[in-house]
Amino acid sequence: MAQRATWAGSRLLLRRLRDVMAGSGSAQERLDRIAQIIARDMVAEVCSIYVRRAGDVIELFATEGLHPDAVHKIRFRFGEGIVGVVAASARPIALAEAQKHPNFAYRPETGEEIYQSMLGVPILRGGRVLGVLAIQNRTQREYAEEEIETLETVGMVVAEMLATGEVISAQEQQPVDGLALKPLRLEGIRISPGLALGNAVLHQPTITITDPIAEDEEVELRRIDEAMSDMHSALDLLIARFDGETASDHIDILRTFRMVAEDRGWIRRIREAIGTGLTAEAAVARVQNDTRARMAVIQDPYIRERLADFEELTNRLLQHLAGDIGPSGIDLPDDAILVARQLGPAELLDYEHSKLRGVVLEEGSVVSHVAIVARALDIPVVGRVRGAVSRIETRDRIVVDGQNGVCFIRPGEDFQRVFTESMDLYAAQRAAYARDRDKPSVTLDGVDVDLFINAGLLIDVPHLQESGAGGIGLYRTEVPFMVRSGFPNVDEQKKLYQNILDQAGGKPVVFRTLDIGGDKIPSYVRESEEENPALGWRALRIGLDRPYMLRQQLRALIAAASGRPLHVMFPMVAEVAEFDAARAVLDLELKRAAANGVALPSSLMVGTMLEVPALIFQLPALLARVDFISVGSNDLQQFLFASDRGNPKLDGRYDPLAPGMLRMLKTVVDACDEANVPLSLCGEMAGSPLEALALIGLGFRRLSMNASSVGPVRAMVRSVRCDKLTGFVDSIMNSHHHSLRSYLASYAKDHKIQT
Repeated sequence: MAQRATWAGSRLLLRRLRDVMAGSGSAQERLDRIAQIIARDMVAEVCSIYVRRAGDVIELFATEGLHPDAVHKIRFRFGEGIVGVVAASARPIALAEAQKHPNFAYRPETGEEIYQSMLGVPILRGGRVLGVLAIQNRTQREYAEEEIETLETVGMVVAEMLATGEVISAQEQQPVDGLALKPLRLEGIRISPGLALGNAVLHQPTITITDPIAEDEEVELRRIDEAMSDMHSALDLLIARFDGETASDHIDILRTFRMVAEDRGWIRRIREAIGTGLTAEAAVARVQNDTRARMAVIQDPYIRERLADFEELTNRLLQHLAGDIGPSGIDLPDDAILVARQLGPAELLDYEHSKLRGVVLEEGSVVSHVAIVARALDIPVVGRVRGAVSRIETRDRIVVDGQNGVCFIRPGEDFQRVFTESMDLYAAQRAAYARDRDKPSVTLDGVDVDLFINAGLLIDVPHLQESGAGGIGLYRTEVPFMVRSGFPNVDEQKKLYQNILDQAGGKPVVFRTLDIGGDKIPSYVRESEEENPALGWRALRIGLDRPYMLRQQLRALIAAASGRPLHVMFPMVAEVAEFDAARAVLDLELKRAAANGVALPSSLMVGTMLEVPALIFQLPALLARVDFISVGSNDLQQFLFASDRGNPKLDGRYDPLAPGMLRMLKTVVDACDEANVPLSLCGEMAGSPLEALALIGLGFRRLSMNASSVGPVRAMVRSVRCDKLTGFVDSIMNSHHHSLRSYLASYAKDHKIQT
């Protein structure tokens, strides 16, 4: 009851602010009046409005309670003072004793020394901080959650006034590149490989919210319910469009979004925002801003991928509210380069693929759903291009270099001509790889190196035949578990695994059991959040703690094999005892299948991922138990160097070709050779020709990689002599250099090895 009363007061406050914003007087006069109303209605002695200026500086533009002379004189840089921290973090801060905060910055000209408590919230619009709204009290006041939400809502209304350019010109708040037609080189990361040249098309222009304040809460709730229903129906139609034998590879990804679209927490937050007095559109935008602010500080790619899910759904929901069905009606040029802040896979599938040459994103991750779909559609994507949307204009000529994670805006004619030649060379090289796909992957001195692909969706399996790979060295089984609101039953899993084995056409498929955990836990097994999910409750740890999940998955795999060979691999094994426990569960399911008359696999190979360094010190006992080992170099490197691979500040700091990493891998190779246990590597190292060269020199004879890497690695293998390479790698491995990359590159160049 108290909350409803608070929300009722919030609606009255918003209406008063709307009247002021629409009234007469200069922008400064209206801003002053807004500060007065907020202070009165929020029962605060002070209300201050800070506005962002160029150079990440926020300036005091209006105040009720502080000295009037401080207006336009007090400035804070982002991160300076409490208001600077609010601006930098885009998160609210509520303090009962503000002056004890380590970032408190006293400005004597404000006269704020008599105020104890402070509540500051960011003024957000479209995910961008436009300023800070702060209230202060003389007494030590504990601000309630409802008060924080009310002030955040007020901040959103003030943002609409700031966005008009009345208070400060919109141009000043935009990044500056100098001349409007100046060529730009924007760096990002490689999300999907390839090269493209075309004209910019901006994805989904922002829907302008003309009036964020609602007149009737019930009307807005009905509008949001109808829009949600329409969006769900539209997603169902999109799934149906790609359902069937020819496009079933997209279904798992699309179902992910269908499930997320029914996320109860997301829907509840939108309805609660409407309850504070916002229109349906403003409530959706408010929740979007809050989600962006909360997730912006998180670097883990899987968590950021979930943010991308909600970004796409928010955009779609706003379109349905506005009566705009989306981008499907956009008439793309024949050489379109799509530019977006963020993009979801369903949004990508909305566009006509035959005209889409490339994509440039401000966000993005190599493990995002859109990355998976883009790679399957052979569309080059460069992600994390800072300021792409604000710096690129519609119809700008753009070069997308997905190989190196960089794009060029408005390049000159000479550059375009050179790049076109590079595109032709790249196309010819890919054609050559395709022609050579049936050639054996054998070194010049007759050493076989098996090349397999990594897969995780049906969308990946056709690449097995296209690439000429020998099999699937890693099939990630997580997606079917992530796209459902409930645990998929044995029959559902069995059908999926059967389909994969059928499409593999007799080539081996190594199924990795469920590798979820931390930030990748489905809703039906989620427990408390973890500070270090990569080191937490994940993968086999969940399987052993929730044996029904592991048993049902193994039961489905056994049934799917049905007389065919079966390869099962357990992830994140840290102790031999964990492997023994998992193998015991598998043996139980084999006995159960035999008792029920289920056809058992014609052969069974059981192995483990080697990702945890502790397992290296248990190799003798482990090798006596396993049929094979597969090194997961991504996690192994992360754990070896204690370096979060999702943290951009550490990106590239530690090289997989560092001597320590290579010596560790050599230890594993020697132990497996002595025990005669097959060994493979299925991390990113395998897909880089230069790094694969080092692995072959160490003694690896099976590598598993993304399908697009098979051609280049095969060409490298067929151009090297293994005997000479082994001696060279042995000679440099005990070096103490940061990386051996330059030595290997020089060796490859001297010996005419294709890398």
